[in-house]
Amino acid sequence: MVSRNSSRFLPPRPGLIAHSSVDTLAKKQAREQRDAQIRGVNSISEMREAIRQASRNLPMISTVPRIAVLDAVGFEQRAMQGLPFVITGVVGKWPLAALTAQTLRERFATLPVRARVGDYINTAFAPDRAMQDMSLLDYLDLVADQGSSDTEPLQPLVPPSLPPYLGNLEMKALNSLCHWPGYFKKMGPPRFWLGPAGTVTPLHCDYDDNIFAQIWGTKRICLAPPHHDAFLYPREANAILFGSPFDPESPDFERFPLARQAAIVECIMQPGELLYVPAGWYHQVRALTFSLSSNRWARGVPLVLRGSAAHTSE
Repeated sequence: MVSRNSSRFLPPRPGLIAHSSVDTLAKKQAREQRDAQIRGVNSISEMREAIRQASRNLPMISTVPRIAVLDAVGFEQRAMQGLPFVITGVVGKWPLAALTAQTLRERFATLPVRARVGDYINTAFAPDRAMQDMSLLDYLDLVADQGSSDTEPLQPLVPPSLPPYLGNLEMKALNSLCHWPGYFKKMGPPRFWLGPAGTVTPLHCDYDDNIFAQIWGTKRICLAPPHHDAFLYPREANAILFGSPFDPESPDFERFPLARQAAIVECIMQPGELLYVPAGWYHQVRALTFSLSSNRWARGVPLVLRGSAAHTSE
């Protein structure tokens, strides 16, 4: 199944090289300095705290609003409020949205990919989680019996029956088929997420603004505001990524009693929709059908901080 040469097109797997604690600390500090410089802030930790403080002034929401297409100015003004929202009428026009899983088989069969396998929920932020290198055709064959792009929603799966997942991959061959709106001056490369119903990215937050495109299929996204990390038992993966062991879809309040206080809002993403996830918002993502999604993270000062600064100066 695995092409012998496919892995040479993929980056080295994390966690394969051992480092001393001194090396690890030095690398962590160097990365945080680079991250701060890229985002135009003095300190990532100060940025995180500023995002939490700003979120304390936000109203609680029970739904994620859907709005029509925005230009760059309209998007920025809306995003500066610090709340998530869905934009309709953008992603459905992308060439990639018109393709199917069969088209991927025909046009991109040899594309090298790396699948998350095993219990990738409980090892989501571990450096040595299980991965399997293969071609895109091999992956599509592997999950063919898990559903297709036109199936009805399946029941959520739990470990150890999680289907393999292509998550957070740079599949550059697909980039030209996506027409991202110019909402940010600087963004990271597109990342793609492909898999059948039941694939999951567990609860976590990124301290970067995020636009998430639902290209095919349907996904459930659970969101919680940044300052509610006090109730979500966060664990640092790196300076701009924190995970939570709490599952908002199957809450265990005996194990995580503080999570009762977390304000969780659910958003069902439909094909062709674009979700703005403000920096610091916790989110969990589950595919309800065979799905293809893509996202990009901004590389700059989070818009909520610009909004809070503008409010403070008034």
